[in-house]
Amino acid sequence: MIVIEQIETEQELDLAYSIRNQVFCIEQNVPYEIEMDEFDKDANHILALMDGNPVGTARWRRTEEGVKLERFAVLKEYRKSGVGNALVKHLLSELCDSNNIYLNAQESVIKFYEKYGFQVAGPRFFEASIPHKKMVLKI
Repeated sequence: MIVIEQIETEQELDLAYSIRNQVFCIEQNVPYEIEMDEFDKDANHILALMDGNPVGTARWRRTEEGVKLERFAVLKEYRKSGVGNALVKHLLSELCDSNNIYLNAQESVIKFYEKYGFQVAGPRFFEASIPHKKMVLKI
């Protein structure tokens, strides 16, 4: 069973950072300084637990453009088990009254986000040498 929790303690935040470090820094070779940015302290973070174990995380924050969803990360052994789905659905449910929800998706997962109503809204760009496209939620 997958449970999504709002992160409220430093210990929970450390678990999220550990997942992000594993997924982005170790697997994708994103420099730590890029992955752990200045927005972490003000962002809202969530943690996905499967059978009580932390297996995924994401964050969101308000920007001048709207609500930006970021840093979706699921441990490799838990991908394809519904964790990413649970993270996205949780955030969209929590933010259902928000306007202008968007994210910057790695090109390899654009089709995943399209299932939830996100549409590509810009040209390819690179973050940490990984091709991305901006996607906006269309309701």
